[in-house]
Amino acid sequence: MSLTISNNGAVSAASIELGKNQAKLQESIQRLSSGKKFVGAGGGDPGSLAVAMRLSSALKRIDGAEDSVGNAISFLEYQDGVLETVANIVGRMSELKGLAVSDPLKSSDDIASYLTEFTDLQVQLHDLAGAKINGVAVFEDGTKTFAKAATASWETIPVYTSSEGTAGTSIDIHKSLLLSALSVDASDPVAPIAYVAAGTNNDQSGGNKFLANDGTTLLEDLDHISLDQIDAALDNVIWLRGQTAAGLSRLRFAQDSIKTEKVNMGAALGRIEDADIAEESANLAKYSILMQASAAMVAQANQQSQVALTLLR
Repeated sequence: MSLTISNNGAVSAASIELGKNQAKLQESIQRLSSGKKFVGAGGGDPGSLAVAMRLSSALKRIDGAEDSVGNAISFLEYQDGVLETVANIVGRMSELKGLAVSDPLKSSDDIASYLTEFTDLQVQLHDLAGAKINGVAVFEDGTKTFAKAATASWETIPVYTSSEGTAGTSIDIHKSLLLSALSVDASDPVAPIAYVAAGTNNDQSGGNKFLANDGTTLLEDLDHISLDQIDAALDNVIWLRGQTAAGLSRLRFAQDSIKTEKVNMGAALGRIEDADIAEESANLAKYSILMQASAAMVAQANQQSQVALTLLR
């Protein structure tokens, strides 16, 4: 074999292998440091990379859906707490009605005290109907008519429960018709009616009865409202609490489903993009040794020119 100095093929071949081993070593270091299998556009199967990116995007959307469901649960829990207080107040109104009319030992002053509490409770009910959470009204403003039916004119708020957003599944929650539920027909206590806003006087001689009042209109008194009417309002509030409880049940099932979906989707994403640490550790050791060996061979190949110089002396 001839000895040349202008073209050293051994150096070129060794340099190529050195570059390859260095690239592999850097790729292994990147995978170990990031924990990810894909360290660049060319660092793996592009089809798997595309699937991983879609799954990662879906996981972010499902996080948003989980937050929405959690906020909806908070909304309904707050609504239920207010309704519980309203039910207790209406129950107290019923008690006041009984105390004012059925005890012969009560003086007119005692009955006047009951009436004062009764009228104060009406204003308190109206204040509770205006409850808000984070600036969002929990109840309807009273312009719609309450009805114990699926066709009631609820204001619905859709809560999307999947990574598909508006194209996926959703659960409707409602702003309860509290003011209307506290309004009863004088001639038919169970018949639903709309709440009468401030500025319209209640006809205490026999008109419709409104247990909630903002205090600017004529308040109901104990003589012109019956136990049946108060009990009808209480039944309406109890029904509203049942609807709220049903909504909470659906949302909690949806929340459990989202958590399960997140776990499964995260596991699928991990199988695609997570690096095998044991395998990459072995690769790190292998390519580290190969790079050192390649560098040594480049040095050895460069020594051939020194042999040529020896012949020229």
